Amino acid sequence: MASPAPWLFRLLPTAGLVVLLAAGAWPAGGQSKAPAAAPASAPKPSVRKLLADARALQRQYRDSEALDKYEQVLRADAKNYEALWQAALLNLRIGRRYTDETRKSAYFTMARGYAERSWALKQEGAESNYAVALTLYDQATLLRAKDRLQAYRDMKPYVFLAVARRPDWSEAWQLLGRWHYRVDHYNLLERAFSVLFLGGKPGGASSRQAIDALQRAKELSPQRMEVYFDLARVFENQNRRAQALDILRQASLLTPVTTEELEISRRCRNLRQKLERKVSRQAAGAPK
Repeated sequence: MASPAPWLFRLLPTAGLVVLLAAGAWPAGGQSKAPAAAPASAPKPSVRKLLADARALQRQYRDSEALDKYEQVLRADAKNYEALWQAALLNLRIGRRYTDETRKSAYFTMARGYAERSWALKQEGAESNYAVALTLYDQATLLRAKDRLQAYRDMKPYVFLAVARRPDWSEAWQLLGRWHYRVDHYNLLERAFSVLFLGGKPGGASSRQAIDALQRAKELSPQRMEVYFDLARVFENQNRRAQALDILRQASLLTPVTTEELEISRRCRNLRQKLERKVSRQAAGAPK
């Protein structure tokens, strides 16, 4: 896949890069811009009906049935952009539920195929770039060190462009925050590996920008419990326990709906209890 000029990401902070991406201001002499795609024709009534059914099933959290509808759309219209990127995200969502790595990998591989096809149709689309970035992020969990670090490097231009094109999209900001934090916290072995095999770790990542991105994700979608958990963990790892506890108390006011949210709620509760014990022990040991 072609991607934006990599030197640009090393020189600009997140805020400046997002503005530049949104404006489409690539430097002269860089990679040639992909030719504009021909306007898509309106989908057939049968395809519109399938898309509407798929969206309705997603709102009801019936992911497998929604995926089946999107696949039916693609059998009728192989270049349907919405069906492609949505099928990618649903394959990832379903795949994460498996503990068996073989089945998980199969779903992630399907997701990668759909994501790449959506990107080929719309290389500057927020949704296609997000789908590619999220696929790389999820697949990285199953890869060995070198390939995992390569995935984090590869996903950078896609997640930045997704945020630039859709600055109102909570999920894109959350993924950007996760990227910043994960890259900023490479361990010693990962740093060495990056230097030896990849020319160094991706530039521009920082915990400060991770917090900013996650807080933006939270502001845009205050009901998304996993953003609270991500943000609390970043604060915890920076020993900012008061901020972490505040976020976790806010999370406790949310009502989980899906099985995934129930699990996140349990993790938030466990993390909150752990931090409260640490704070209590610290207070007990403090001088009077």
